[in-house]
Amino acid sequence: MARIIDGNEQNMVGSKVRKLRLERKMSQQMLSDRLETLAIYICRGSVSRIEDKSRTVTDIELYGLAKVLGVSIEELFQE
Repeated sequence: MARIIDGNEQNMVGSKVRKLRLERKMSQQMLSDRLETLAIYICRGSVSRIEDKSRTVTDIELYGLAKVLGVSIEELFQE
């Protein structure tokens, strides 16, 4: 299967997720807890791996991240 992303990066949104989370003064655990209220289960360690781009992000997770961080899905892809 062809890869869309070159190199070792597994997602395109990790840096933006980290930036937005820090702007909102949220810890990785707080982000994980808020996602859980939407029935999206991403543990704190997985949040870390998303942010360092070593873990993929599903469409449902992308939706939840955008909702919890208060942005559009499209904004997660902007640098």
